[in-house]
Amino acid sequence: MVDLDWKSKMVSSDIPSKSPKLSNKLKISIPPPARTGDLAPASEAACSAYEHYLRLPELKRLWGSKEFPNWKNESVLKPALQALEITFRFVSTVLSDPRPYANRREWRRRLESLSMSQIELIAMLCEDEEEDSEARGTAPIVDLTSSDGVLSRENSSAEVWKLAGDATVVSRTSEASLLPRLASWKKSEDIAEKILYCIECEMRRCPYTLGLGEPNLAGKPSLDYDLVCKPTELRSLKKSPSDQANLDNFENQTLYTTHQILESWIYVAQQLLNRITDRIDRKDIDKASSDCWLVEKIWKLLAEIEDLHLLMDPDDFLRLKNQLSIKASTASESFCFRSRLLIEITKLSKDLKHKVPNILDVEVDPKGGPRILETTMNLYMKKEGFDRIHLLQGLQAIEAALKRFYYSYKQLIAIVMGSLEAKGNGGFATAEDSLGQIFLEPTYFPSLDGAKTFLGDYWSHERGRYSPERRTRRKK
Repeated sequence: MVDLDWKSKMVSSDIPSKSPKLSNKLKISIPPPARTGDLAPASEAACSAYEHYLRLPELKRLWGSKEFPNWKNESVLKPALQALEITFRFVSTVLSDPRPYANRREWRRRLESLSMSQIELIAMLCEDEEEDSEARGTAPIVDLTSSDGVLSRENSSAEVWKLAGDATVVSRTSEASLLPRLASWKKSEDIAEKILYCIECEMRRCPYTLGLGEPNLAGKPSLDYDLVCKPTELRSLKKSPSDQANLDNFENQTLYTTHQILESWIYVAQQLLNRITDRIDRKDIDKASSDCWLVEKIWKLLAEIEDLHLLMDPDDFLRLKNQLSIKASTASESFCFRSRLLIEITKLSKDLKHKVPNILDVEVDPKGGPRILETTMNLYMKKEGFDRIHLLQGLQAIEAALKRFYYSYKQLIAIVMGSLEAKGNGGFATAEDSLGQIFLEPTYFPSLDGAKTFLGDYWSHERGRYSPERRTRRKK
């Protein structure tokens, strides 16, 4: 039998400081909470130049426009779809690259993989929408009522399908998206077909499909993609203001497009992190947990997007860096800190640690006692309220993904720009090394970490108690 009366044996607020159970058998120091106030964006001039280069103010207007007041998921699905549409443009850009030394084979593979990763996340957002009773059925789909029961005879890609019984479904392929055009271009036909089949597979559990020309074998209604995503308006942001300087550098377009996709997903993460906080406050634990795992996947996606820098030609990229006057003066002004939104989602991710007492329904001990740690161990062992365990695991998954992102980013800078640039023209581990501080700082959730440490020690003692070697010694 498992002894669940562990509080009197292992951790108790009444245990004296010299308890042999804690001092002799297991020594653990709970690290101080991580400092978030030290993390700040780069200089105002650097941030403004970055935003101007990417035309972020115009992109933000597209992300934040509210055109469907009843659609609960608009703030997260719209920028996600726009990031995917920009990726289609990226495919066209890469396949149009005239440079004979460009690594086209790996570019094709990476952009296929990136498209599929995004489609997977979009499908997950749509699935969660269907499971939410408040959001279900609010997405703008193409149906006969949207056109008063009449479909245009000219320039229309919509078809009415009659299913079993009296059910009818309108299936429409986007007229403005680049993906159907990529499917008809010989250079990109294979990539486009792979993406379309990926949409078909990933959206199979969703109540509607994206309407980009995928087979739609289930005969589901299509999202009104052109109305939601606005591909034509996105295409108007295809050129960077730096193009007017006639840089004569093809990597300018790849760098510009890469960061537009990156910033779009950072915005999605920001919306989800705000939603997680709201759902935890409303005790909507299961939905908050689902959002946590989405944010974790987005942090991994951001690293995948950043890794596209590895495929840029070293000479062309470093020449572009000089042409755009991109330089970090200190290690604390790393290039990624020019993104204010990235700084914000980093802080929001860290600040989730303040929600642990609310999740556990316990107040923080003002005397610094192990109240939260004890409650966490009790939750883990008795498994009462497993939805809260899922949420706590999701919070720690976000922490791991965040630190992994910044660690890989530091290595990326060293590979793409040289180790001196990664060091900020100083020592690799200086006091100003903000990137290093992020992935080396203590855990954001010391109580959860401590609970797992004590729990592991508890089970190691249980195993030793009933081990064959110990039973043999007792018989002797």
